[in-house]
Amino acid sequence: MFVEMKVSGLTIDPVTSTPIVILKDVHEKKVIPIWIGLFEASAIATELEKITFSRPMTHDLLNNILENINVKIMKIEIHDLRNNTFFANLQMEKDGCVITIDSRPSDAIALALRANAPIYVHEKVIEKSRNIDFGTKMTDLDQLKREKLQEFLENLSIEEFGKYKM
Repeated sequence: MFVEMKVSGLTIDPVTSTPIVILKDVHEKKVIPIWIGLFEASAIATELEKITFSRPMTHDLLNNILENINVKIMKIEIHDLRNNTFFANLQMEKDGCVITIDSRPSDAIALALRANAPIYVHEKVIEKSRNIDFGTKMTDLDQLKREKLQEFLENLSIEEFGKYKM
């Protein structure tokens, strides 16, 4: 079963300095962190902050193309988590036909924000995300870092999100 979620914000992993997009369900009971690349974080941040550029950036360009050929992004679904990698699909509609395209979640989220499309995460992904493997051979220091990171993510509140610095 899929759960509708919203982008709650962006933050930086305090251990690895990697951007993380935080998704929360509409009732703010379930949270999922997804580690993403810097460029995708920038694309998400600019849309969250409603920053516009004189020329379209990649996700804006793709959204404009889809709109101009009358393809509507209906929703995105983050449907699996395997080997610490999230898997998503863009579900689109063209002339009554449903088209499903494989996508990285970060790209799908950036497009969903631009298209005002809902974001869904499968419950099994939410459950699996609580047990992300940070490495196969963990030292005591690595375990401590993992525990600190997990504690940090579990205790994040909306007020703690600063503006993502690009």
